[in-house]
Amino acid sequence: MKLIKHFDTFLANKVNLSDGRIKQLDERVTAITNFVQTGEDAFATSFIDILPQGSYAHRAIINPVRANDEFDADLLLEMNEIEEWAAKDYVQELYTVFRGSSTYRDMVSRHDRCIRIDYANEFHIDLVPYMERHGAHYITNRAENRFELTNPEGYNEWLDAQNRLASGRLVKVIRLMKYLRDFKDTFSCKSVILSILLGNSVSEAVVWGDESRYSDVPTALKNIVSTLDNYLQDNEIMPSIDDPSEPTENYNHRWDQDEYANFRAKIHVYQRWIEEAYDEGDPEESKVKWRRLFGDKFGTYDTAVKKASEAHLSVQGVRNTDETLEGRWRIRTRLDSRYRVHVTGRVAKRRGFREYELSKYGNVVPRHTNIKFRIRHNVPGPVEVYWKVRNTGDEAIRADCIRGQIEKDSGTLSRSEPTAYRGRHYVEAYIVKDGVCVARDHQEVRIK
Repeated sequence: MKLIKHFDTFLANKVNLSDGRIKQLDERVTAITNFVQTGEDAFATSFIDILPQGSYAHRAIINPVRANDEFDADLLLEMNEIEEWAAKDYVQELYTVFRGSSTYRDMVSRHDRCIRIDYANEFHIDLVPYMERHGAHYITNRAENRFELTNPEGYNEWLDAQNRLASGRLVKVIRLMKYLRDFKDTFSCKSVILSILLGNSVSEAVVWGDESRYSDVPTALKNIVSTLDNYLQDNEIMPSIDDPSEPTENYNHRWDQDEYANFRAKIHVYQRWIEEAYDEGDPEESKVKWRRLFGDKFGTYDTAVKKASEAHLSVQGVRNTDETLEGRWRIRTRLDSRYRVHVTGRVAKRRGFREYELSKYGNVVPRHTNIKFRIRHNVPGPVEVYWKVRNTGDEAIRADCIRGQIEKDSGTLSRSEPTAYRGRHYVEAYIVKDGVCVARDHQEVRIK
């Protein structure tokens, strides 16, 4: 059985990085940003921004599974190129700067492409010099003294697009599969490789042929892993694990054929277990079969606990202003596979930071800025466009500002929104033709 609520509570209680750890990580990132930005060295004068990358950008970090496990976050130090420096100098000089700090001196270590700040028994942060040169973007390799072509913002944008195709459930599947990897400890696979393989297993053509393919977490898990298994079984020899944002680059140097073969074999087994648990008609027996994958805690958490989107309900003094398209405007939804709509959020410039698209930064934005949302669509006119802006989290609840009303577009296909409350929020757009919603899109907004 699907056991949707049990998957939700298992993610919330066991898999997802806890709110306390997220807050602690965010505070450490802010401190590192301030340290680099306000110094009197070459990094401060060349500083552009700090970009979240990897699992930190995509909300794919999971709680440590075993007692001695740590989690990590990847940051890119975006900076201007320093002409007199060779590639090997960037990591070395950054290491020297942090070694000179009384705060970071005993926490920092030096690696090929980054420095690592280790918060003992908690987590570590990898800080990677990153720059534009000759019209392309590069990180630096200290060991080989060379600049390595990369496109991290493009990677963030790609994963965001794949996650949207999977109705926002790809990231949850990635978390579950990372948990399975760490819990079972039967295969090794770098998180970036696992994310690429799972992301490539989401198909736009398949989505538009079957809208239910990613309708909930267990269904998305079953279908994504099944697609991945089919791909692996068709490739006995390790294929090229291409960077989806920079096809000339790949990640094969981080894996070998023996590791790949073992991964291929284990995914084949686990895919069958997923199918068996999903197809099992008896709820208790289904729990037993899911536990074969995820351990004895699966199915034990209280499913009556409200989700974040429902946390405002029954809170005294907080209005439930959340609306649906049909409830507010009497408009039914019948998505048409011919039509597409895409919402893009762009953060307006503020002092010391450049303008950027949310999807390229992991949909993260600081408070007290302004976001301009725009719509692109291919639905032939005449059409009507509607917007929904939804807040969640303690700050929005305390301010009685969860919002969620559905409003008609003014005709500009755009709207501006300030960032006021920390938490996970979203903006949705609906394209209505002949009285029916035929296309919609969802832009996540995480305010730090």
